[in-house]
Amino acid sequence: MKSKDLKIIGWREWIALPDLEIPSIKVKVDTGAKTSALHAFDIETYKRAGSEFVKFTVHPEQRSVKKTIHCQAKILEYRKVKSSNGKSELRPVIQTQVHMLGEKWQIEVTLTNRDEMGFRMLLGRDSIKNKFLVNVGKSFYSKNPVKKKKRKKA
Repeated sequence: MKSKDLKIIGWREWIALPDLEIPSIKVKVDTGAKTSALHAFDIETYKRAGSEFVKFTVHPEQRSVKKTIHCQAKILEYRKVKSSNGKSELRPVIQTQVHMLGEKWQIEVTLTNRDEMGFRMLLGRDSIKNKFLVNVGKSFYSKNPVKKKKRKKA
């Protein structure tokens, strides 16, 4: 696909992860990160019918623990990932569908505790390759899919 045919996104965007029942999460688009990473905690692995699965919990809102979503997914593999602080960590990798700007596609996501980080999710370059161009000077080409509209008072 030619670059003129690609949609443009900003360095911050809103996405939905319907397979994980996450209707809205703010992501940092990080072209320096190969793989996407989702903030997860209470991570537990288990086997079912010969396959390995993971149960985990997500707080999808930045700097808030009010909303809690319990998720589960099949583990594709484990991947050694070097974080921004230079430490390597073995993380479970899952596949999930993303919805953004009217597009739907599958991505691979590592699960890790990002509590100390500013964003609950990083959208890495493999997730947007050949789909989007990033305008680093702009944010939120996509709107929050679950943002409540303010009612006008009568």
